[in-house]
Amino acid sequence: MSWIADLNRLFSFLLRWTASLRGVRLMLGVFLAASIVSGLANVAFLVLINRILVARGAQAAAVLWTFIALCVLLPLSRFVSGLLLLRIAARAIFDLRTRLARRILATPLRRVETLGVHRLVASLTDDVPAISNALITVPNFVMQLFIVAGCLVYLGMLSWTVLLVVLGCMAIGIASYQLPVRAATSYLEHGREAWDQLAKGVQAVTLGIKELKLHRGRRDAFFTQSYEPAAVLMEENSVRGRGLLLAATSWGHALSFVVLGLVLFGLPALQGFDARVLTGYTLVILYMTAPLAGIMESLPILTTANVAVQKVESLGLALQEDAEPVRELPAPRPAPAVIELAGASHTYRMEGDERAFQLGPMDLTIQPGDLVFVTGGNGSGKTTFAKLICGLYRPETGDIRLHGEAVTDDSREAYRQQFSVVFSDCFVFDALFGIDAARLDGQAEHYLRQLQLDQVVSIRQGVLSTVEVSQGQRKRLALLTACLEDRPIYLFDEWAADQDPTFKEIFYRQILPELKAKDKTVIVISHDDRYYGVADRVLKLENGRIVADERRAAGGGRVPAGELSPPPAA
Repeated sequence: MSWIADLNRLFSFLLRWTASLRGVRLMLGVFLAASIVSGLANVAFLVLINRILVARGAQAAAVLWTFIALCVLLPLSRFVSGLLLLRIAARAIFDLRTRLARRILATPLRRVETLGVHRLVASLTDDVPAISNALITVPNFVMQLFIVAGCLVYLGMLSWTVLLVVLGCMAIGIASYQLPVRAATSYLEHGREAWDQLAKGVQAVTLGIKELKLHRGRRDAFFTQSYEPAAVLMEENSVRGRGLLLAATSWGHALSFVVLGLVLFGLPALQGFDARVLTGYTLVILYMTAPLAGIMESLPILTTANVAVQKVESLGLALQEDAEPVRELPAPRPAPAVIELAGASHTYRMEGDERAFQLGPMDLTIQPGDLVFVTGGNGSGKTTFAKLICGLYRPETGDIRLHGEAVTDDSREAYRQQFSVVFSDCFVFDALFGIDAARLDGQAEHYLRQLQLDQVVSIRQGVLSTVEVSQGQRKRLALLTACLEDRPIYLFDEWAADQDPTFKEIFYRQILPELKAKDKTVIVISHDDRYYGVADRVLKLENGRIVADERRAAGGGRVPAGELSPPPAA
């Protein structure tokens, strides 16, 4: 049965995700007990009403206190079970969001890039709320199930004939419900896939707003060829899927009246029924109508949540396929170390493109305290090289070595902690997370003045007053954060590309020499050939290969290729 499978999947998902949460199992037990009590109390209430209707006044007076007790027990048990599941659902959803975010961070960058950020955003913004909505409806759903079960037991006590009629109609209803539900599930799954594409379009609208505003033809083509088709596909599948679920729910409502008609008109014709007994049967069936309707109305929510659970589970598995192990980081080494690339290579293939770009195989040694410039044309592999050397990409062949030891999956996380990196598309957090902010506020102020940001941004207790600044200022804030991290190796990817001449001078003539004077290893990807004299070495990349490696003499002059001095000992 589809809806039973949906409910089972939802509860299994909840149990699996909350197994490690403290106290959740106990709350689930209390919740289940409260739901059972609430359902049975509803049935007892029905039995009591039926007895009062057919009993004499003295008998009715005798059950008055029972009636009052049930009036208290019913809302109290419903409140307890609902409140417990709300707390369980809230903790489960929090844990789900947190674990999913941690899995994303534990997944190799190349894998995340292949999946697409839009898919991750769609799951966090759409699937998690869908699961949360379903979990919130479960208390009433479970109570209504127990009410229906209790009513069926009471019908059996009154008459097996009526019970068999009701069970037969319910079997027909459940069987006929499956056909539209299966079709609806298929539509909802296709609609969920369309949401992935629509999320990609939303990402393009927000990140590409300047380009879309400046080019009407691009904007119109984008909406007609990409955004609107995905939105239409999502809308059509959602309407069809939910429409089928609505039709199935309406059919379930109609069937309850069919059952009532059979009891009122069909059974008396087959055998004689006492009018008062028939009144009791009718009362029970009418009482069951509301919980049955509630169950039917909950099923579309459960079906939608089931689609979301499948998506989250598949995404979780996709992220976990090659997730990096989480290890306790070793104590940092006190001195910079030699970085070696020994035959290291990485193949980059864009989604939907059969052609592949290969960086390397590459042999390179960077000594402690080296100031290395990396240059090359667009598409030469500079950014891929940056991601490879700082450990964001795994080498597919060869090794990366630190301290003479090969970096493995077990040590890659520790290796990355040696780097402070500012990428060309850097992201700036609104606080100096992971840094002893209170101790470094004074140093932060120094960098703010040096980078002429002190009139724009202030830092108090490690919190930035704003990050809503220009692209050039944002990269200066990223540079400030990198300098405060005080790590052995620095990597700057086209940092100066968005800066005016004043800040280029500050970066090349002040910041880089200061870092070198602190014995930091610095790697700078740059096209600013007028500043190459600052470097100890200049590497040139073409088509993913190092085609030139020039070591600079003191004072900025070149050392002829045949007279390159041997690198200093490590």
